Amino acid sequence: MPAARKSPGARLMDLPLFLLLLGVASLAMLVPAVFAGITRELETGRAFLYTGLLGLILFGMIALTVRGRPRRRDAFGPLIALFCAFTVLPVVLAVPFHEAVQNTSFFNAYLEMVSAMTTTGAPVFDDPSRLNEPLHLWRAQVAWLGGLLMWIAAAAIMAPLNLGGFEVTTRAEPGRRPSYDATMAAPLAQTRITRAASALIPIYLGLTVLLWVLLYVSGERSFVAVCHAMSIMATSGISPVEGLEGRAPGIAGEGVMMLFMLLALSRLTFSTDTKTSESGGLQHDPEFRLGLFIAIAVPLLLFARHWAGAFEFGEEDQVEQALAALWGGFFTTLSFLTTTGFTSGSWGAAQSWSGLQSPGLMLMGLALVGGGVATTAGGVKLLRVYALYRHGLRETEVLIHPSAVPNDGDLNKRVRREGTFIAWIFFMLFAVSIAALTLAFTAAGVRFDVALVLTVSGLSTTGPLIDVGISNPVRLIDLSTTAKSIFAAAMVVGRLETLAIIALISPDVWRR
Repeated sequence: MPAARKSPGARLMDLPLFLLLLGVASLAMLVPAVFAGITRELETGRAFLYTGLLGLILFGMIALTVRGRPRRRDAFGPLIALFCAFTVLPVVLAVPFHEAVQNTSFFNAYLEMVSAMTTTGAPVFDDPSRLNEPLHLWRAQVAWLGGLLMWIAAAAIMAPLNLGGFEVTTRAEPGRRPSYDATMAAPLAQTRITRAASALIPIYLGLTVLLWVLLYVSGERSFVAVCHAMSIMATSGISPVEGLEGRAPGIAGEGVMMLFMLLALSRLTFSTDTKTSESGGLQHDPEFRLGLFIAIAVPLLLFARHWAGAFEFGEEDQVEQALAALWGGFFTTLSFLTTTGFTSGSWGAAQSWSGLQSPGLMLMGLALVGGGVATTAGGVKLLRVYALYRHGLRETEVLIHPSAVPNDGDLNKRVRREGTFIAWIFFMLFAVSIAALTLAFTAAGVRFDVALVLTVSGLSTTGPLIDVGISNPVRLIDLSTTAKSIFAAAMVVGRLETLAIIALISPDVWRR
């Protein structure tokens, strides 16, 4: 019988992953091109239109060349393509951005695109008025696509290789499949990517549109609302305006944002397509519960500090100020825990109420903890923190009662004993990465406090930390080329994580 003909979508998925990403990026450039035409930013529109069309032509020519050729199909091919998406693809993304800005270097444009693609959101141009609206839309759109890429890659690339936090839930070593799968024919990477994309793209797009509509209804301008909606979904913290303070939506808009930030605490909030769904539901998910606990406990401690410190008496009756301070603490804590980085319009009231004038260390700690496994959030991840916490409790019980048998039933529902050990290894690698990058920044002439903020911001993919994590905001554009290169490397390492980088440089990968 003749072989069944493949659909156009199936033929597209047979192409190399990086080539597909190039085609998607080129097609995405038409969105700011059309928007620039509507807003009469014609020079910006031409830059995006011509670059997008050139990219699509290049994509078509390469696709015709490689179609039908036999390709090596190994487990690490998609991981290498994912690495190239955060290092090589920003070169293409930076071309129209550089042409539209005109008065900046190409490396600055490249750094901006790496920051967006890794969902870090650290602004190279600290003054929003320097960029027009189509350029702000492009930044938010690239970050949104980067977040979608991580949603798909978690299920289709990271989970089969036991990376990105999945190594905590499986008995296999990071970068390898479980032993019981060794004799089974694993689905091709293209098949996994197709399944994940078809399931997650409608959810991701639908949630973004819903958030956009809710922010618009709450009083925000449509353009700002769509940028903030994409930034919340991607946890990038990119904003075309100077933060949320004084915005029309106020607490109502922040409440809507806060609800959608919960998606970054656990993958179970939007999908059950990975091993993370084995915990018995969202109400029993340790990541979600631990994230909510931190998001509630930290603001309450800041709120209680008002009475613990040496502050003026008689302020307890200022109910409005107290509620504003409490809300500002809740929103900002959850925002930095999910590595989004938005600060509440009431954050100033929270600082004044608690008397904590330099909260940078606290915000950096929240960003380092990070959100859930297989979400767009960065950081160490809540599941690893939970594994280490439970292991500490177990060891403490053994010290107190040496003859007692530890109860590992609850822990083993989500975390294997070997996973706790690997979580500790990752934590040590993360600490070593912080030390090495801080040392590299200082060697490049950056002050130690600035170097520490840049390191934490890059590794946790929380770009707004460079503005609020230190008393004097860091201006990326003023850094040397060496320091900017180190920061770009930190963002890529933070997005892919250290274990994935180690898996990529393993000699076994390149022998194949």
